[in-house]
Amino acid sequence: MGFLEASGLAYRLDNGRELFRDVSFRVGAGDVVALVGDNGAGKTTLLRILAAELPPRAGGATAQGGLAVMPQFIGSVRDDRTVRDLLLAVAPRAVRDAAASLDAAELALMDDDRADDEKTQLRYADALTAWGEAGGYQAEVLWDTVTVAALGAPFDIARFREVRTLSGGEQKRLVLEALLRGPEQVLLLDEPDNYLDVPGKRWLEERLIDTGKAVLLVSHDRELLARAATHIVTVEGGTAWVHGGGFRDWHEARLARAERMAELRRRWDEKHEQLRELVRSLQRAATMSDVMAGRYKAAQTRLRRFEEEGAPPLPPKEQRVKPRLRGGRTGIRAITCESLELTGLMAPFDLEVFFGDRVCVLGANGSGKSHFLRLLAGDPVRHAGTYRLGARVVPGLFAQTHQHPEWEGRTLLDVLHRGEGGRQGMDRGTATAALSRYGLAASAEQRFETLSGGQQARFQVLLLELSGATLLLLDEPTDNLDLVSAEALQQALEEYTGTVVAVTHDRWFAGSFDRFLRFEQDGTVAEVASVSVG
Repeated sequence: MGFLEASGLAYRLDNGRELFRDVSFRVGAGDVVALVGDNGAGKTTLLRILAAELPPRAGGATAQGGLAVMPQFIGSVRDDRTVRDLLLAVAPRAVRDAAASLDAAELALMDDDRADDEKTQLRYADALTAWGEAGGYQAEVLWDTVTVAALGAPFDIARFREVRTLSGGEQKRLVLEALLRGPEQVLLLDEPDNYLDVPGKRWLEERLIDTGKAVLLVSHDRELLARAATHIVTVEGGTAWVHGGGFRDWHEARLARAERMAELRRRWDEKHEQLRELVRSLQRAATMSDVMAGRYKAAQTRLRRFEEEGAPPLPPKEQRVKPRLRGGRTGIRAITCESLELTGLMAPFDLEVFFGDRVCVLGANGSGKSHFLRLLAGDPVRHAGTYRLGARVVPGLFAQTHQHPEWEGRTLLDVLHRGEGGRQGMDRGTATAALSRYGLAASAEQRFETLSGGQQARFQVLLLELSGATLLLLDEPTDNLDLVSAEALQQALEEYTGTVVAVTHDRWFAGSFDRFLRFEQDGTVAEVASVSVG
C-alpha cells in the first residue's frame, strides 16, 4: 500500500521571494487529494519537489510504493517524440535507462561496419538482459494494454506513431492509462483532466474513485473535484492548509478559516496595543518610583516575549482578476459558413453566427473544433466551401496549447511594450497596471515560457483585451485557470460587447452559453438545443 507524506516543505524563488513554507500533509492509499490555489501560488513547484525534481529550502517528502508523475505539458507535445518515447517518459527511471542503453546497442548493430563485431553483439546481449532485469518486458505488456485502451491499436503498431499526431486528449488518456494501470502506488497528476472531452473526464472521475493508489492532483475542474477528491490541500498565503472533507463544502471551510484567522489576528493586535500602552504608562511612572521601575522592566519583558512569539498570520489576500473585454459593435452577421468542410475532419455544414451570440462548440477530441477556431482566426487550415466574417469583425484567438514561439525568451513587460499586430505598445507604468489587473504584476519580469499554465492563460486573455478583438475565439480557456480567474473570465464575457465562440469541455463554463454547436464523431456538424456535452 502506497503513501506520500510532506513535512515542513519550503521553497524560495531565484529572485529571493518565498513561494511557500511549512507545507505538511499526507496522502494515503485510496486517497485522492486535490491541490488547489491561485495560479502562481506554487502548486506545480510543490509537485516538482515531491517528485524530487527540485530541492526544497526546508523540509522533506517521503513516498512509499513507487512514485509516478504526469507533468503539466502532457497534451501539448508537438515535437518529434513517438508514443514509445512518451510512455518511457513516465516509466520508472530503471526502465528509461535500460531503454536508452538498448536503443544505443540496436543502433550500433545497424551500422554495417560494426554489425558482425563481437563486442557490439555482446553489448546488445547485455542490453537485452538489462532491459529484462529492469522490467522492460513487463512494461511492454502494460503498454500494449494501454495503447489498445487509449488509441485502439496494439503497442507494436502504435509505438512509432508521432505524439504530435495525437490530440491533446489522446495524449492525456495514453499517459493516464499507463499510470493508473502501472505498478507505482503513488501518483502525482498535474492537470490530468485538461484536453479530455466530457466522456474522458467522466472516465477519469470513475478511475480516480475506484483506484486504491495514493493520488495527489492539481485540477480546476470543479465537477471532477466534487466527485473524486477525498481531501483538499489549499496553497495560499505562503503556506498550505488541509480540508479533510471534499470539495462541496471546501468554500465554506475556507471562509470559516479566514474568519478565524482574522479574529485571532484582531485579538493579538488588541493585546499587543494593551501591552504597549502599559509599557508607555509605566515608563513615565518609573522615573518617580523604584517599585514602578521594576514593574516597567517586567512589562518590557512581557511585551518583548509577546512580540517574539509572533503575530498570528493574516488571512490570505483574495486574488482579484479584472478583465476588461470591451469589444465593439460589428455587422449583424458576424460569421457565415456555407458548405464549409475542414478537409478530412467533417462533412460540409452551414452556419450563421450573429453579433452578440455566445456559441459553445462541443464534441469529441479530434473532431476538428480547434481547427475550426484557427480557420476563423485566419490561420492556414485546409478546407472546402466558404466562410466569411462580417463587417468590423476582428478575430482574436486564445490558443489551447499556449504555444507562442514569438514570445519565448521575452518578459511580459517586453511583450506589452513592443506591441504587435493591431495591439499598440505601452509604457512600463501602463503595462504594469494592466498586468496588475490580471494578478501578473509580480511576474512582469518573467519570461513567458517560465510562467505557469494558468498565468500564461491569463496573459493571453489580457492580450485579447488589448487587441480590440470583436470576435473572441476561445479554445479551452478555463483549462489552466484557477477558480477565481475562471469566474472573472465568465463575468467579463457576460459584459463583453461582441461575439464569442468557445471550444470547451468545462461543464460549468459551457452552461453560461446560449447556442451550442456539436461536432459529432461521424463528421457531421449540427446545432443542438442545450448543453448536453456528454
